[in-house]
Amino acid sequence: MRIQIVITAISLLAAPVAAQEPVNIRSDIPTVTVQTPSGPVEIQRIQDPTNEVTGEWARTSRPCPPFCIQPMTPAPGVTTIGEIEMLDMLADEEAIVVDSRTPDWFEGGTIPGAINIPYTQVVDRLEDLGCEIDFDGWDCTEARPVALFCNGLWCGQSPSAIRNMISAGYPADRIFYYRGGMQSWRVLGLSVSGASN
Repeated sequence: MRIQIVITAISLLAAPVAAQEPVNIRSDIPTVTVQTPSGPVEIQRIQDPTNEVTGEWARTSRPCPPFCIQPMTPAPGVTTIGEIEMLDMLADEEAIVVDSRTPDWFEGGTIPGAINIPYTQVVDRLEDLGCEIDFDGWDCTEARPVALFCNGLWCGQSPSAIRNMISAGYPADRIFYYRGGMQSWRVLGLSVSGASN
């Protein structure tokens, strides 16, 4: 009996350990590298399949108002996007990704490559997005494609910024809304970076 227990123990030690399957972004894309002012940053998913979202990002219920569920489309002509499209925007040198949250949220972690333009300041900073000031307000004929996001499905900061941009003359068809925001980004275990401008 003792010999069989030892043989079983040795067999278990010698058995090949099953390799953990990678946690890719897509089946054919394990990581995406984006350029930031601090240099290239690799975006990937957390590789621990037992990882769970905790803290602020695990909350399911917030008082409404002000934290009401946002519509799928914040304004006519705006395209709502998901994570794969957001990664495409980050890779597009012409596009700008804007974290429209207040600076305290931005400093707590953001999507790598995003710049912070708080929703309350977006109209004052349309020049950063390709518009030019003129006598009648803003000339946005050369506006760049821009993706905006905030905290998630319950956050009204980016929808508010989008509506204000359109009112100021920014073309709706050059605005992309990442509705899932930081909550969805974190739920998927995607890389988060500290503040970068």
